Amino acid sequence: MTDTTTETTDTTQANTTQPSAAPAFDAERRATELAILDALRAVVDPEIGMNVVELALIKQIILGSDSSEIKMILTTPFCPYAGSMVQQVQEQAESVLEHPVKVTLLAERWDPRDAGLMW
Repeated sequence: MTDTTTETTDTTQANTTQPSAAPAFDAERRATELAILDALRAVVDPEIGMNVVELALIKQIILGSDSSEIKMILTTPFCPYAGSMVQQVQEQAESVLEHPVKVTLLAERWDPRDAGLMW
């Protein structure tokens, strides 16, 4: 009785005509996001005295070529300063970008632990 092993090799080759995937990290896009976050540090919640970045109220920044969107939450559902804070977020973001920015309020509840706060 003889044991024989046979090796098979895969001869398929990658198709080089397919478009390459987008890079996993876009340094220019990330720099823009960080510049927006830096500008948003000027927007302070008057009741708490901390800015919207420190409070983790900014949930998403969606950058586009003609318009962008910032999704944020508030510390309380009926925040009396909501209108003012949304307007300030929009103005600060537009000071960095050269196009309109839409600010969307999410229904998500704020958790102080997201900002590293423990009361």
